[in-house]
Amino acid sequence: MSTTVAPAETAAAAPAYGLKGEPGWEPAFAPSCGIQQRPISVTLDGPAIFAVAVALVLFIHFLGSHLTEVLVGLTPIFLLVRNDYRNFISLGPGGTPSTFQGYLRISWLRLWALRDPFSAPKPDPDRVPSQGILRRQALPYRAGPRPLVAGIAPQRQLDQHGSSQCYLSLRRAMEKLSVRNPLTFGTERSCLEKHGLALFARHPLQTNCQGEICHVHDSDHSMHMCLHPDDITEILSKGWGQRHPLARKDWLLHMPVSQDFVMVYAPRSEFHSLAPTCARARADAPSAAEQELQITYRIIEAAIWYILAERVELGAFPKGA
Repeated sequence: MSTTVAPAETAAAAPAYGLKGEPGWEPAFAPSCGIQQRPISVTLDGPAIFAVAVALVLFIHFLGSHLTEVLVGLTPIFLLVRNDYRNFISLGPGGTPSTFQGYLRISWLRLWALRDPFSAPKPDPDRVPSQGILRRQALPYRAGPRPLVAGIAPQRQLDQHGSSQCYLSLRRAMEKLSVRNPLTFGTERSCLEKHGLALFARHPLQTNCQGEICHVHDSDHSMHMCLHPDDITEILSKGWGQRHPLARKDWLLHMPVSQDFVMVYAPRSEFHSLAPTCARARADAPSAAEQELQITYRIIEAAIWYILAERVELGAFPKGA
């Protein structure tokens, strides 16, 4: 059951979005592995050292010392750019094409990235809703250290990836919500990410790429969404996520995402003593892994509240999840 406190009309309605596949359909996705960011390193064995020495002598002899100095100075720059580009490609598909042109765009946007992704933006007193909802029942602290996160578009977790069970549970919860409320919600490919399933609001209060509420990544199983600054403060302080690097307001440059855009870490199925299964309901108290998934549902509910000013319960563990 949900109660709407939002205005009955909005300036523009989001387009309709349909569900993918039939009941029981499971998406094809790559398992979360292989996302790495490699530091630059150069290893020279004996033959390589000899070849470099001979090359330097020949360059100095035929090209002169000044041109050789330029070539030697440009070599580490070339290696740095090459390594950085390979790290960009290794993050996989996302909102920016995996091309050198896309890399140049990200390199430019990186100059404008947030210096501190763990400080929340200030609330806008003129925006509805005026408050968040997560503090009404405070979130617990997330166990363990934060995951390593890299990239801008795409932005990905490098470790602590969520399991396929948690990923499928998140997808099913979003799809079932759109089935139960087809006039309010829809699911489709993410408008921002260009990959992965997203939940949309058909009549959003906040304009966020055609009413997108949240999307889940196929690779690392983390999520992106917009939250009220109050709720951003809660998840930042409790360790459940961080702000997107470009989630800032700049007067000179139009950012591709709003300042309330955040990454929510993937719910883990195994962490120290966590149970190996994530979404199975049990008669006794839920495992730590099930609690992480339930908290992720609560954060999605907060994103729905921010976009629609409507309280919606996903349910801790939807039937059939």
